Amino acid sequence: MSKENQEKPSFSKFGKDFQESLCQLILVDRPFADQIMEVFDENFLELNYLRTFIRLIMEYREKYRVHPSYKIMISVLRSSLDEEDAATQRQIREYFAKIFKSDVAGGEYVKSTALDFCRKQRLKEAMIRSVTLLQKSSFDEISKVINDALVLGSDTNFGYDYLKDFEQRFEIKARNPISTGWDEIDDISKQGLGKGELGVVIAPTGAGKSMALVHLGAAALKKGKTVIHYTLELGDTVVAGRYDSCLTGVPLDLLMQSKEQIYDEIQEVKGSLIVKEYPTKSASTRTLMNHLEKLKVRGIVPDMIIVDYGDLLRPISSQKEKRNELESIYEEMRGLAQHNECCIWTASQTNRSGLNAEVITMEAISEAFNKCFVADFICTISRTVEDKQNNLGRMFVAKNRNGPDGIVFPLKMDTSRVLIEIAESGGVEQAVVTTTRDQMDVLREKYTKFVKDKNQRKEESK
Repeated sequence: MSKENQEKPSFSKFGKDFQESLCQLILVDRPFADQIMEVFDENFLELNYLRTFIRLIMEYREKYRVHPSYKIMISVLRSSLDEEDAATQRQIREYFAKIFKSDVAGGEYVKSTALDFCRKQRLKEAMIRSVTLLQKSSFDEISKVINDALVLGSDTNFGYDYLKDFEQRFEIKARNPISTGWDEIDDISKQGLGKGELGVVIAPTGAGKSMALVHLGAAALKKGKTVIHYTLELGDTVVAGRYDSCLTGVPLDLLMQSKEQIYDEIQEVKGSLIVKEYPTKSASTRTLMNHLEKLKVRGIVPDMIIVDYGDLLRPISSQKEKRNELESIYEEMRGLAQHNECCIWTASQTNRSGLNAEVITMEAISEAFNKCFVADFICTISRTVEDKQNNLGRMFVAKNRNGPDGIVFPLKMDTSRVLIEIAESGGVEQAVVTTTRDQMDVLREKYTKFVKDKNQRKEESK
C-alpha cells in the first residue's frame, strides 16, 4: 500500500473480517444502514470488492429510495458487475455467497465501532473547515458546523410506526403537555402545549406579551416543571421580580417591602427557574442551544423554554429581507423545541393595525405573516385604552393545531400583580364559541341544517 493511501482514514486497522461483517450489517440491518450512511464513506473500506459492494447498495438506495434485500442484491449483482474486472467480480460473488449463508458474529461491537470511527472522521473534517471560518470570525457558523457534525449518525429514532405504535397517539403523555394555567385554554388545546411544540403570544407594545409569558412560566413552575426563560428586552432581575409577583400576588411596587414573605412563599414552588438575559439582537437560536447544552451538563433539562421575545433574536444567517429572517428564526425555535423535547413559548409584535383593535387577528402580525405557519398555537392579546383603565382585555385563539380556534375569551388583567385570568362572562360575540363542547354543538347544528336543506331541495325537485 502506498504512503498516500496509508495516510487516508480507513478501517484497515480493524482487519478484513471486521470490514466484511460491517458490509453485511449494512445490507441486512436497515435501521443501522440509515444511521451510518449519514457519516459513511466507501473509501473507508480497505478492500476494493467491498467498496464496490457497498457502492452498489448506495446506488440502489439513491435510485429507488428503498433498501435492497438479499434477493434484490442477487439481481443487482447479476446486472451491475460487467464493468468490473474479473478478479473483483469473483471476490464479490464469493463474499456474497458466504454472507448469504451466515449471520454476523459480534454485530453490536462492529456497529458501535464503525459508527464511532465514521463520526470522528466527520468531526475532523468539520474542525478543519472551522479553521477557515475562524479567520473570518464566523463564530456562529463554526458552532453550527461543529454541532451538525456531532449530530450526524447519532439519530437512532427512525420514525413513528403508524400501526405498531397505534396506542401512543391516544395517550396524553405522548405529548407530555404543560398546563397554560388557564383551564379554558387547556380544554381546547389538549391540556396545553406539548413537547416539540411552539406557542406564540401576539400583542402590541404594552398590551401584555411579557406578562403572558411570565404567567405561562409560573403555571409550569407550579406543576413542578423546569423553565428556562430567555429575556431579550428586560433585565433578568426585572423578569425574576415579575415571577415573584405572579407566584405570590404581591404587587410589583411592594416587592421590596415584602422580601421575607416572598422568600417563604416561593420555597413552596415545586419547579425550578433559570432566567438568562441577552442584549437585544445579540443572541441567535444557536446561542440558546449552546446555553442549553451547558445547563444539561449541570443536570438542568428544560420542560419549557420561554423566549421574550422571538422577534428580538438574531438570525443565524443574514438575509436580504427582514421578513425572511423572522421566518427562519421561528423555524429555528420550533427546531429547538423538538431537539430538546420540550415546548417553547414566545411572543411577537403586531403592526399598527393591532394598536387599537378590539380583537387582533393574525393579519396584524408584524413583518412576517408566514412565521405563523410554523407555530402550533397562536393567541393574541388586545387592550383598548378603556380596557387598560378597567383592567380588562381579550384573548383571541388564532391558531390551534390540537383543537378549535377562532375563539375569543374576555380577560381580567392586573398588571400590578402580573395577573391574567379568563373572565367567567362578558363581551363575547354570539358567533364566537368558548368551549370545545360549544364548538361541537355548532358543528352539529351546521350539519343538521345542511341535511335539512338538502332534503328540502330534493322535495322541491320532485
